[in-house]
Amino acid sequence: MNDDTLRLVTIGRILRRRWRLLAVLTVLGALVGYGTSVVFPPRYTAAASVLLPGQWEERELLTQVDVATSSAVVDRTADELGWTDVSGEELRERVSAEAADGNIITISGTSDTPRHAQRLADTMARQFVKFSARLAGGDADAQPANGPEALRQKVAETNRRITELANSADPGRTVESVQARTALEKLRTSLEEAMTKLDQADPANEKAGMVVMGPAARPTSEAPPTRVQLVAAGALLFLLLAVVGHLAAARVNRRLRTEEEITAALGSVLLGTVDVPGERPARRPRERGARALARRLLGTDVRWDLPAPQRSGDEAGRRVRYRRVCARLRDRLPTARRLLLVVPDGDEIAVRAAGQLAAEAKGDPLLRVVEVAVDRPMVPDADLESGAVVVLSPGSRTAEELAGINEACADGGHEVVGVVVAGAVRGGPARAAGPGPADDATVALTVRHHATGGSA
Repeated sequence: MNDDTLRLVTIGRILRRRWRLLAVLTVLGALVGYGTSVVFPPRYTAAASVLLPGQWEERELLTQVDVATSSAVVDRTADELGWTDVSGEELRERVSAEAADGNIITISGTSDTPRHAQRLADTMARQFVKFSARLAGGDADAQPANGPEALRQKVAETNRRITELANSADPGRTVESVQARTALEKLRTSLEEAMTKLDQADPANEKAGMVVMGPAARPTSEAPPTRVQLVAAGALLFLLLAVVGHLAAARVNRRLRTEEEITAALGSVLLGTVDVPGERPARRPRERGARALARRLLGTDVRWDLPAPQRSGDEAGRRVRYRRVCARLRDRLPTARRLLLVVPDGDEIAVRAAGQLAAEAKGDPLLRVVEVAVDRPMVPDADLESGAVVVLSPGSRTAEELAGINEACADGGHEVVGVVVAGAVRGGPARAAGPGPADDATVALTVRHHATGGSA
């Protein structure tokens, strides 16, 4: 199974075992999104199109886009609108322009109502056309003309001067006057031809005459993000954060999950693995109070990071595993008559396994179950016991906690002679036929104590 499959299996496990918590967080995210939509009022966007006739290069179109949203155009638009509650800087943030196919500049305006958005887009388009016409005519700032327009004025003045000189010359009475009048007419003709060529070559003539392609359509729906989008985004964001949080917690989880890691932390050997039937995942220790009630309601009292229990065989097969562990104990300690079964506090699977193990031992050796608190481990002092066997389920304790249990056993004079790993399985068929330990024998052979801080 590759990493992608493992991730999908882990996410599916989170969704199955934390669905109530995820549902609550999703609803909370939706409420946050709704509150955001209330804080930020809805916006509407309208767009007006301006046609630029003639041939335009891409860089020239981009220049016109910048001109359309320039401060000069925006300030003229603000003066025409006369909105006292909107500053020029805020108005500049509400407008945008982009170049479309076919030499079209699309100017968009965003406002709090559809009517204001439509008016803003139309006014921006008109002011852009007026400002561009002034730029093409060299009168962007309403000052005296210069450039080509000034040259035309000079040519007109020169033509008037030529006419005056021609009229003042002797009307054909002498050869010199005829030559002078002819030269003046040639000069006039040359100036007119030059101006004609200048007008034909002037790109402003081809690119002038921008046209607003009709009024902007009044928007009928809100501009993104809408209230529905904010609610959906909030719910999805909280759901993703919850799943990612579970995955991050699982990554930094230092609980030991394999037999090799557990035996290495306890410095002992593995006596065997046993199965404990149970349909529900392992739960936390039973607690009281509002916090414990909230955990039960949200489903956080159930471990989600443990794999789903595998289906086991019948009861006879499970008892064989316990008997093999007892046989290994007798082989390792043939003279031992009494042993401690040390179980970390709160590990219900290990407690059940220890009880079954004591019952299957049938007094050879006599096994006493002791639950040890992992925060302050304390094991009863050695009396008649010849050692201790640690029983725990995988993924329940860290290496530091197991090292503390090992030290507590050493302080009590017990040597950890072995480790038994108990795993939860799904119950198989009912009890198989054959002899088995009676319930009374189980009670008699299983002596359960709580070691919480003193010597026994």
